[in-house]
Amino acid sequence: MRLLLVEDTVELACWLQKALTQKGFAVDWVAEGVAADLMLQSEEYALVVLDVSLPRMDGFEVLSRLRRRGQNVPVLLLTARSALDDRVRGLNQGADDYLTKPFELDELEARLRALWRRSQGQPPQSQVLGQLMLDNEGYFLLAEKPLALTPRESSILTTLMQRRGRPVSRQHLYEQTFTLNDEVSPESIELYVHRVRKKLAGSDVAIVTLRGLGYSLEMLSCE
Repeated sequence: MRLLLVEDTVELACWLQKALTQKGFAVDWVAEGVAADLMLQSEEYALVVLDVSLPRMDGFEVLSRLRRRGQNVPVLLLTARSALDDRVRGLNQGADDYLTKPFELDELEARLRALWRRSQGQPPQSQVLGQLMLDNEGYFLLAEKPLALTPRESSILTTLMQRRGRPVSRQHLYEQTFTLNDEVSPESIELYVHRVRKKLAGSDVAIVTLRGLGYSLEMLSCE
């Protein structure tokens, strides 16, 4: 899942970017509101973590502009403010959730995954394709055993699982797996897909290459 983090406290932003990347998110970070507004106009994100107190343009204005453009990407507000009217204002302007600083990383991750599931129109229960299961915490099981995946491998398999049986372009996989700061080419997706394929080997699920269309996660035929 590709995520935009908008946070002007450098120490907190660096910690969050590293921690969320380890959790399987592809995280772009900007430190002020105008840059965030421009990024949201030009890039596609699955989620936004938006601080309220920002230089040049505060989080409320970033959120307001986002919604006026008709963009429905889920937004979680981060704020050090505990006043009820700030939380109400954010929700009224279109925020999907909020967390008050300080917060626990596990709670932030759980809220983000819940927001993403809701945005996909999917209930929070596990998703299953043959022997492969994506549980409601975002982890994979294969034949009822944990499947060891790196964060990028998990991102690729999650994207394919959400659109199982349908083609996913290499460019879309690339955008959901890497950030703008990653110095890798879209062709590198082939390497990660190959690694995931090897980890699915021997099961009844495989990643199929669809020439000209991309990849699809499919159940293998018994024939």
